[in-house]
Amino acid sequence: MQIAEGLHRIGSDVVNCYLVVDGDGVTIIDAGLPRYWTLLRDELAQRGLTLDDVRSLILTHGDSDHIGFAAQLSREKGIPAYLHPADFDRARLEVKKPNSGWGPIKVKPMAEFLWYSARKGGLRPRPVGELRPIEDGQVLDVPGSPRIIHLPGHTPGSVAVHVPAVDALFLGDTMTTRNVLTGATGPKPAPFTLEPREAMASLARIEEVDATWVLPGHGPAWDGGVAEAVRLIRHAADQ
Repeated sequence: MQIAEGLHRIGSDVVNCYLVVDGDGVTIIDAGLPRYWTLLRDELAQRGLTLDDVRSLILTHGDSDHIGFAAQLSREKGIPAYLHPADFDRARLEVKKPNSGWGPIKVKPMAEFLWYSARKGGLRPRPVGELRPIEDGQVLDVPGSPRIIHLPGHTPGSVAVHVPAVDALFLGDTMTTRNVLTGATGPKPAPFTLEPREAMASLARIEEVDATWVLPGHGPAWDGGVAEAVRLIRHAADQ
């Protein structure tokens, strides 16, 4: 699915990952679920590209529904995953999230999320292969020249990825536009957040970022700009 020129999504509103495409190749933001590997290859083919055009993979954090095909990409193409070191153990499946920070639950949306994840290999995540550390403020020398913004809260190593070339800010699970546990839509705090107060405080680090597209790990793309997304997230958190 093309969102804008040079900006594409694979997956669905349930679990997202994204492609940034320019003349130098492809940067992938998040790796979704394991069986997104086929979707990745199909999306590249539709653009006249192959896996040989992929230059990098950036993970917004280390949760299992974001590391999906990272191991296969590393194994087959030798491409490591960029990730904040505070989430290395998470991406290696050495730690699991506690059963906290879930928030409200509605049976139907939760069942749909679990069913979809199971169909796409989410019950059998694979630890990420080679990892490369990223840090706050770093600009990576990869397609799109993405800038890293550390946003601890959802996990210790959560980051946003700002890509001015496609007018986009990728937020991982710092934001959701479709809560997988309730079905609620629009910019809101994501469930499964380890430190909700820290996550809210981290929003101050992005509210002045100039980007039209604000892209979550779960839910449809938001084109209302970063400042408005941050305002709506904070408003929802106060309810």
